[in-house]
Amino acid sequence: MLMGVAVSVLAFAAGAKAQNQNSNDNPAPRDNGWPYAPKGRSPVLAVVGDVSCQPGETELPGEKAGENCIGDTAQNLFASQAATANQIENMKPDLIALVGDEQYQVGQYSDFENSYESTYGAFKFITRPAPGNHEFYTEHGAVGVAGYGYFSYFNGVQHNADGTIMTATITGIPDTASSNANIPDTFTQPVPYSDGQAGHFEQTGGLGTNTNGGPVGVGDGWYSYKLGAWHLISLNIECETQPGGCSDTGSWLAAELEWLENDLAANDSACTLAYWHQPSFSAVGSVTLPEGQAALAFWKLLYKYGADLVLNGHDHLYARYRPLDPTGNYAPKKGIREFIVGTGGETLDAVVYTTTLPNSDGADAADLTGQPNFNAENIESATGQFWGVMALTLNPNGYAWDFESALKDPAQTTGPASFSDKGVGTCHGRPGSPFGISPF
Repeated sequence: MLMGVAVSVLAFAAGAKAQNQNSNDNPAPRDNGWPYAPKGRSPVLAVVGDVSCQPGETELPGEKAGENCIGDTAQNLFASQAATANQIENMKPDLIALVGDEQYQVGQYSDFENSYESTYGAFKFITRPAPGNHEFYTEHGAVGVAGYGYFSYFNGVQHNADGTIMTATITGIPDTASSNANIPDTFTQPVPYSDGQAGHFEQTGGLGTNTNGGPVGVGDGWYSYKLGAWHLISLNIECETQPGGCSDTGSWLAAELEWLENDLAANDSACTLAYWHQPSFSAVGSVTLPEGQAALAFWKLLYKYGADLVLNGHDHLYARYRPLDPTGNYAPKKGIREFIVGTGGETLDAVVYTTTLPNSDGADAADLTGQPNFNAENIESATGQFWGVMALTLNPNGYAWDFESALKDPAQTTGPASFSDKGVGTCHGRPGSPFGISPF
């Protein structure tokens, strides 16, 4: 019933928006308001990730408990993603930066259509996504879909000459960590267009096997764009099952790094931010993941070219770090500030301020700097109790952030009823500019 109510609320909001397109209090005509007309102020970027629950009430074998939409816990995860979608509706941002894991568990196209679409689909054309691990590969005993569902949803699906949807049956890389032999290891997915809203999808070169005998594609999915005075870069760190893996000399990641350096070198903006999914500096101490370590190569290039902000998800919480260099040292003058905003609707994580060496199951991990109190020293604000979205105002020479909670986790019976984190920062300026810094 709650799912139906949430959908109805969003449908009403969308209908009201259609009837009242005139924003900025302009009495007539009523057809050029948000999200079409600029508001005559610095643009606002909504930032969030880790959004949409697995459709249905029944967990698949091997899945983490409670991550389907209506599970066996007190949480209703459709309600939480609907709450953050309503928050975006009220925020009326210029664009939305999604920092990965848009759709759980394995990001199939049908899951996007049956969960993500019913809430965040209202903002599809102003969305600028980055993929997460749940869009790409093995998670919780199920074999991922190599980005096919993600690219099909955002880039569109191809059709055969007779009008039917073109499909590929993908055999993924087996989940060696799962002992459940009943997990399906193949998925039939639509074939996406090569280029579109999610970036480029190469139709060949994938590591999986197409049981229909055709080629398997591989998603690149990195791109950049301008918003106001800012240069924004969406990156893909889902390297583990890509050609060459997570080595920065592997063919796939090396190509992305080459593209990134060329993009940064050509950038003429005074302010720059980049976003991807797994953070290098993790608020839950999960940096032993190969993606977080590989993303340090992004950090080095971004720092070299004077970037200002890094936005991540993956940790299901909100955290704001003080400015850091790529080795994790505090760098107040030219460091990059990292925000983690994995609070779109999925189950929440506790903030870990003091880490330990990995346990035998790898559940707890020391920060890659080797400092057990790294988070205690460098996190300026954080919460793992609330779902919510960050509004990032991109001013000509700086930025203002405003994270507001949308809904408290019902499992959290202590602590405040709401959470807010606001502040402002200034840009470094592009290296070589009169107010910029020099590359190291």
